Amino acid sequence: MVSPRRLSHWIVCHKGVLIAACLVLVAIIGYIDYVTGYERPLLLFYLLPIALATWFGNLLIGLIISILGIVAWMWSDTAAGIPALGFWNVGMAFASFAIFAGMLSKLRTLVRDLDRRVLERTAALQREVAERQRLDREIARVADRERHRLGQDLHDSLGQHLTGTALAAQVLKEKLALKSAPETTEAEKLIHYVEQGIDLTRNLARGFFSPELEADGLIVALQGLAENITERFGIDCVFEGGESLRIRDSAIATQLYRIAQEAVTNSIKHAGAQRITICLTTTTSELLLTISDDGIGFPEKLPNSEGLGLRLMRHGASLAGASFDVRRNGQRGTIIICKLNLQDGTNRN
Repeated sequence: MVSPRRLSHWIVCHKGVLIAACLVLVAIIGYIDYVTGYERPLLLFYLLPIALATWFGNLLIGLIISILGIVAWMWSDTAAGIPALGFWNVGMAFASFAIFAGMLSKLRTLVRDLDRRVLERTAALQREVAERQRLDREIARVADRERHRLGQDLHDSLGQHLTGTALAAQVLKEKLALKSAPETTEAEKLIHYVEQGIDLTRNLARGFFSPELEADGLIVALQGLAENITERFGIDCVFEGGESLRIRDSAIATQLYRIAQEAVTNSIKHAGAQRITICLTTTTSELLLTISDDGIGFPEKLPNSEGLGLRLMRHGASLAGASFDVRRNGQRGTIIICKLNLQDGTNRN
C-alpha cells in the first residue's frame, strides 16, 4: 500500500500528471454544471481541482486552474442558456478562488515547515539517544574495568598482606607457647581475627571481580555465585540451567551476572530469604534469567521510588538489551525476570 507521503512526493515530481488530472476534473465539473443547468450552479465544486493543484503543485498552478475553472463555469452557464452573464459575479468568483488558493498555499508551507522541523527534531533525538547509549556502554566498561582492578587489588595486595600478617602472628604464637607465656591466648585471638579479615577480603574481591565469568562463561559464574552464597550465608541457593548454554558476548554475560548477583544480595539483605533459585533457560529466540526467593516479597504495588538495587538491575538489563521485570512470587517471595532476545545479535552455542 502506497503511503500518502510517497503519493504526495510522486505527484509533486510529476507536475504534468497533476495538471492533466486537474484539467480533467475541471472539464467533468463543467460538463455536469452544463447538464444541471445554470439554475443550479456548481461553483463550489471547482474548489476541488484548485485545492489539488495548489497543495500538490504550487500557487501559480492553483491560480491557473482557478482561471480555467471560471472559464468552464462561464461556458457551462452560457451553453445552458443563461439570459445574462454578470461580470461582477465572475470577478467575485475569481477573487474567491484566488483567496482560497493563496490561503491553502500558505497552509501547505506551514505544514511542510512543521514536518521538516519534526523530522529534524526526531533525528536530533535519535542522535541524542544513540550518544546516551554509547556513553552508558562506555561507563559500564569503565566501571567493570575499575571493579576488576579493585577486586585484583583486594585479592593480590590486601589479601597477601593479611596472609603475611597471619603467618607472622602464627610464628609469634608459637614462640609465646614455647615460653608458656600467658599472652598465647591473645595471640590465638589475633590469628583468628586476621583469618576472618582474609575471608572477608576474599569475599569482597569475589564480589568485585569474577574470574569464572571471563574464563569459563556465564553458566560456571552463576554456579559459583550460588555455591558462594550457600557457603557464606548458610542458606539454600541453587542454580538451574543447561550446561551447553554459552553467551559469547562478554559484555552481555557480565551484565546478566551482575543482575543475578544484585538480586541474590537483595534477597538475603532485605527479604530474609532462606532459599534462592537462579535459573537460566533458553528457547529458539529468547534467553530467560530468573531469580526467585521465599523471602518476605514485594508489596502488590511497587513504590514510585525504586531502591538503588532495582535501578542498578534495570539499568544493567537496558545495557544488555534485555527486558526486566520484578513481581511477587506467589503468596511469598519475589521473582525477578530478565528476558533477552537472542535474535538481536546475541550468539550462543
